[in-house]
Amino acid sequence: MTRAIPRRTVLASLVAVPAAAAFLSSCSDSGSAQAQTSSTTPAAADAPQPAGTVDMAKLLEEGSLPEKVLGEADAPVTIVEYASMTCGHCANFHNNTLPAIKENYIDTGKARMIMREFPFDPRAEAGFMLARCADTKYFAMVDVLFKQQQAWAGVENAREALLQISKLAGFSQESFEACLTDQKLLDDVRAVRARGASEFGVDATPTFFINGNKYSGALTVAEMSAIIDSML
Repeated sequence: MTRAIPRRTVLASLVAVPAAAAFLSSCSDSGSAQAQTSSTTPAAADAPQPAGTVDMAKLLEEGSLPEKVLGEADAPVTIVEYASMTCGHCANFHNNTLPAIKENYIDTGKARMIMREFPFDPRAEAGFMLARCADTKYFAMVDVLFKQQQAWAGVENAREALLQISKLAGFSQESFEACLTDQKLLDDVRAVRARGASEFGVDATPTFFINGNKYSGALTVAEMSAIIDSML
């Protein structure tokens, strides 16, 4: 059993947690081995087989935090992603796959994506808390943190690295510290993760539910395109 992270320690742990342990323990070993750069015309691929299914109505019930959604509510395909901010496979998906999926499917009304927090360590919790505190800039903050993941997730002083990134996003030192000492927000982020694990069997990141079908690992553009196309 994984030991629970003590409460009220997120801000302090950004310096205290060993960098290698924080980074390496946070990511699933599943998923595509090679990164794929974004492309508007991905090579054709067979749709991967799902690892299982969940009830969509239950999956789409709102949890402890408001949903963060890309795309239109009436899109025929709904993608729910559970991710960890310190997960390298998650960064691979967001940096190399999502831009093409957004262009080809989300922006065209064919799909929408709901992102949910599944942090494995205090640094991932901190990243998600900062994204939540960024409010309407949630996805912009997530994008920056994934693009600069190596600069903060695997360094000794993640607190200072995150502070500098946050200042570029409009945080002051005061608002940065207020965000990371918000106990209710921390509890809510942890509740999103706990629900994903207990109700939907999420145990690795990234995990996707696409119209209720479960897929684990950083899907490539071609793989996710094939899945979505099969549902249109």
